[in-house]
Amino acid sequence: MSSFDVHDFLSRPLVARVATAGPTVRPVWFLWEENAFWWLTGAYARLERRLAEDPTVALVVDTCDLATGQVLSVTCRGTAEVVALDRSRAVRKLTRYLGPEETWPARFTASLDDPAARLVRCVPERPPVVRDLSW
Repeated sequence: MSSFDVHDFLSRPLVARVATAGPTVRPVWFLWEENAFWWLTGAYARLERRLAEDPTVALVVDTCDLATGQVLSVTCRGTAEVVALDRSRAVRKLTRYLGPEETWPARFTASLDDPAARLVRCVPERPPVVRDLSW
């Protein structure tokens, strides 16, 4: 298997799937900074309660390009914690997916002003497993 630059890969606006105890799996937009995954949560989700019961999560970010046969995957396990909203970090995350803040749909800007808005920080327990599974 060949390797690829995990930091470049995780800087792309991809979707991660996060599994928690339950089990439940949810797609999240994420930010990879300071060797941790970050994503938003709030009163609209049960995630904070689930993580309070069991903070262990598994996470996968992958791509599959059928035209080229390129299949890239980053997986990890770690402990997730709900932390106070860092608006600048949240804006960096949303800008990756939505473009400049002034172009966002109103619901995204409003979500950052919600007092219940939080960030989830997940630090992998060991370096993420990086795989190039291309054909």
